[in-house]
Amino acid sequence: MKLTGIKIGFCVTGSFCTLHKVLPQIEEMVNEGAQLYPIFSYSVANTDTRFTTATEFRKTVERLTHNTVIDTIVDAEPIGPQHLLDVIVVAPCTGNTLAKLANGITDTPVLMAVKAHLRNQKPVVIAISTNDGLGNNGKNLAMLLNMKNIYIVPYYQDGPHIKSNSLMADMNKIIDTVILALDKKQIQPVLLNIP
Repeated sequence: MKLTGIKIGFCVTGSFCTLHKVLPQIEEMVNEGAQLYPIFSYSVANTDTRFTTATEFRKTVERLTHNTVIDTIVDAEPIGPQHLLDVIVVAPCTGNTLAKLANGITDTPVLMAVKAHLRNQKPVVIAISTNDGLGNNGKNLAMLLNMKNIYIVPYYQDGPHIKSNSLMADMNKIIDTVILALDKKQIQPVLLNIP
């Protein structure tokens, strides 16, 4: 198994239309031997949408990971000082979270988990899902691409003819990105053609 014994913080932020794409990745990581610790942004923890309810999504993730969701800043803070994780994955990573991460803002459980983890010089894997990745958030993505210990899941324009600034990570490449990130390597290529 590719991830036996690896402790992964799996952070989920509010790209609600993408949540269904990360569930198979969570299940596969567990099947590959990883210990997954789910971490939710406030919006994922508390918002019901047309895609799922907060309660339903939480129950599904907790069932798949066999762990309780971390959903407060207080509960996320010990990740750093206690060296609880080997790697953190943020999938999907919204433009809001992307921007805050690039600019050092820590106001959600996900951002606290990432900040706490980065203090230990350990890898963080970002799987973007944002409608403004080639717009206002382009500069933030560029900053993260150049930041130490940040690794990007390969991404593509997910609707260039109808939403030209939108970017989406290929969620099927999360595990491969994690494996390389644990070895301090960025998976290539980062930019993909439309799948």
